[in-house]
Amino acid sequence: MSAILVRDLGKAYRQYPSRWARLAEWSDPRHKPRHHLHWVLRDLNFSIEPGEAVGIIGVNGAGKSTLLKMITGTTQPTIGTVNVAGRVAALLELGMGFHSDFTGRQNVYMAGQLLGYSIEEIDRRMPDILAFAEIGSYIDQPVRMYSSGMQVRLAFAVAVADRPDVLIVDEALAVGDVHFQQKCYHRIRQYVADGTTLLFVTHGMSTVLEFCTRAIYLRAGAIASDGSPKEAVDLYQADVLVKSHEGDDKPTINPGNSLDSGEAVSGSAGSMSTDGATCADVALLNGAGEKVAVVLSEESVELIVRYRLHRYLEDPHVGFKIRTATGTVIFESNTYCMSRVLGAAQTDSHLEVRFSFAVDLSPGDYTITVGLANGSMPGGVFREVLSYMHDVISFKVLPNPSAIIWAGVVNLHPVTNWQWLDSHAFVKTTGSQGE
Repeated sequence: MSAILVRDLGKAYRQYPSRWARLAEWSDPRHKPRHHLHWVLRDLNFSIEPGEAVGIIGVNGAGKSTLLKMITGTTQPTIGTVNVAGRVAALLELGMGFHSDFTGRQNVYMAGQLLGYSIEEIDRRMPDILAFAEIGSYIDQPVRMYSSGMQVRLAFAVAVADRPDVLIVDEALAVGDVHFQQKCYHRIRQYVADGTTLLFVTHGMSTVLEFCTRAIYLRAGAIASDGSPKEAVDLYQADVLVKSHEGDDKPTINPGNSLDSGEAVSGSAGSMSTDGATCADVALLNGAGEKVAVVLSEESVELIVRYRLHRYLEDPHVGFKIRTATGTVIFESNTYCMSRVLGAAQTDSHLEVRFSFAVDLSPGDYTITVGLANGSMPGGVFREVLSYMHDVISFKVLPNPSAIIWAGVVNLHPVTNWQWLDSHAFVKTTGSQGE
């Protein structure tokens, strides 16, 4: 049985041309309606199984929060149905359900009862709630005195006081400090491993890639992608790039299959191309100049990227990024951020850029994304992106038997110095100058 089942779901709000039109419709309901419906969400169909961790992504106004409110029952759908199995715990808005004039302790009792706990159950869970929230004596102060981070701490502590069947988090954890975020994510992972279904809304794409097993990308109130987090995030970021594009060339986004580009380099879902340039070749070479798909950790390589430019570019720049198999970015830079000026490019010219670096990465599978942009601006952004190709190269990093033993993502090549000191070296002395 699905933990969440959504069928033909839609939500619309009435919009009136003026306040008088609203009044006229209310006073004479038999008259022709004076409003029109603005659909925030429409024709949503999906199911989520117990234990799935699903990210909901999209730009502001895409309908993410509205969807979560319908799943929790705080907003009713205009059409369609939502079925949720089991107990739901949700953090939809900062301090939602808390009364600012009551103390934190009083709000715990009120919020706990809304979650279905009895007074006795809340009494029994109160020590764990206080320990998790870590707000000390503020628990007996009015919530209006709390910082936003303290409100999140207490609200989350109540929501996870007992493992819910469905846990819904809408951006709330972005307010907390790093220590508290790590503690929350650890608790969420434990619950998901035990069968809790997670719905997670965030604008932090790295969190979606690391934390979720599935992602739903909402675009203009409809599902644009429902599947792997990597594909959903790439499509979302491609849409963001297209909206910021100011050039004359209309970008085309690869929706999911390889681009049919003839002899040109093709990219995975979320790749973007224009008529202004073609990615002609990308190659990863070892020290001998040979193309490689397997390298040793710490081995030096050279990445070669070639473009055919079909129009004049006054300020072209080329960049690349290295990602894990799940899409997490390990490194990203470009010629502008590296303070390199390529110079203007003429129509029908060819551009080759070479990047040399040591692969100081942990063993595993990685991919390379390459891009060409024009018109640099402060902050490392560009006026137009002409080509953006995901996963054009994949390569495997193997352990280097001559390297130190280390763990993590990147080898920092630490250098160690030491000396033996006698016991007097550890004695702290105090005094003032002239003694």
